Amino acid sequence: MNRYYIWTIGCQMNKAESGQIASYLELLGYTAASAMEHSGLIVLNTCVVRQSAEDKILGMLSYLKGIKQANPELVILVTGCFVDSKMEALRKRFPYVALFFKPGAYEELITWAEKQGKDVSSVKTGSLLPEHVSPCVFVPIIRGCNNFCSYCVVPYRRGREKSRPLTEIVDEIDGLSRRGVREVTLLGQNVNSYGHDLPSQPGLSGLLVEVCKIENIARVRFLTNHPKDMSRELMETVASMDKVCRHIILPLQAGDDDILRAMRRGYTVEQYRKLVDMTRSTIPSVALSTDVIVGFPGETEEQFGRTLSLIEEIKFVTVHAAIYSPRPGTIATRKYADDVPSEIKKGRFNKIEAIQTKIACEMNSQLLNSVVRVLVEGQKKGKWYGRTTNDRLVFFEDGGSWLGRLVNIKISKTSPWSLQGNLVSCRDSADCCSGEQSELCILNVAKE
Repeated sequence: MNRYYIWTIGCQMNKAESGQIASYLELLGYTAASAMEHSGLIVLNTCVVRQSAEDKILGMLSYLKGIKQANPELVILVTGCFVDSKMEALRKRFPYVALFFKPGAYEELITWAEKQGKDVSSVKTGSLLPEHVSPCVFVPIIRGCNNFCSYCVVPYRRGREKSRPLTEIVDEIDGLSRRGVREVTLLGQNVNSYGHDLPSQPGLSGLLVEVCKIENIARVRFLTNHPKDMSRELMETVASMDKVCRHIILPLQAGDDDILRAMRRGYTVEQYRKLVDMTRSTIPSVALSTDVIVGFPGETEEQFGRTLSLIEEIKFVTVHAAIYSPRPGTIATRKYADDVPSEIKKGRFNKIEAIQTKIACEMNSQLLNSVVRVLVEGQKKGKWYGRTTNDRLVFFEDGGSWLGRLVNIKISKTSPWSLQGNLVSCRDSADCCSGEQSELCILNVAKE
């Protein structure tokens, strides 16, 4: 049965790579199945950043083993960060998996398909445009990571940083724009180090300038940044480009210098503060998000308190909190005992969730009765949804067709995690929404 299904967990990079895998499979003659049980080929695109993710993979592989026994014709492929250099051990442990291939190693997928008798003449390894695109897509621009933060398994699974050529990226995005894409998010495990391995080409700032020249692209985002690699040049470029969204993710990870040092993050709390100040002074209306890990080995209650205080001080739009999970092979696992009890980790996680809920509620409530500019991404439960340039999620109801369009929404209800409102017109000013420098539409809403 030439129908495929891709099961994806993990980061945005995995989602982008699943789209590429789908493109290759369709060129090979497969068609997408609506559900796993309706497919003859299943691809697991995996993540092992945390133990909980690895547990899900092992559970899925166990489930598929039973399905494979009942249906021997089923083909199972596994990629993503679960696939390490110990291929032979993986094959012995999961003999019912037809192919393990590393993240982005599409040539291995094509070679395997050719051995199965598939016609691969129409397939060229490299960047492909997906058959079906949405208004907002992820585009990988650099893969791998050179940082080796002590808790992170990514460099061991995805290798060292490797940037894609600028012309290749721009050509891909131009092709996507001609197929209806309005917003692109440039991806990298360390996106702001893009181009350092391509000395004859511009870095991320130069790439942003080129992408913004593409006529049909309305918005550009990029993630994930590393604070030690953020430059004033990049901030000034963001500030000068209307199409670049005013939302920057600056992963903090911890608010204590000793923990940051043990994590091998490469900056201090004071340096991070100065970076936040520089970002906010350089980029008008910028919204900041961050990542935090609780329960890192040796973290005391006092050290965690510093993290909590810094979150309250800076006031991020979103905080993605995670409980520390030992990852085999990482520096932290080799060097430190996982000595923070799980119940304390969970308690610290809950404290961050509670304080961030309060902060987000206060920040979003300030947008009540304002008009925001939203790029519509789709529908959920009968409501249109999209995001502002500052990454606020907005829902509205309307009978029109708004997919992929920029609209103005007057906010009538706020909550910590989303906004709701009503569609309004720009009749007070014909070009009031021509810019994207602020999430607020410059509109006199009194007449609406």
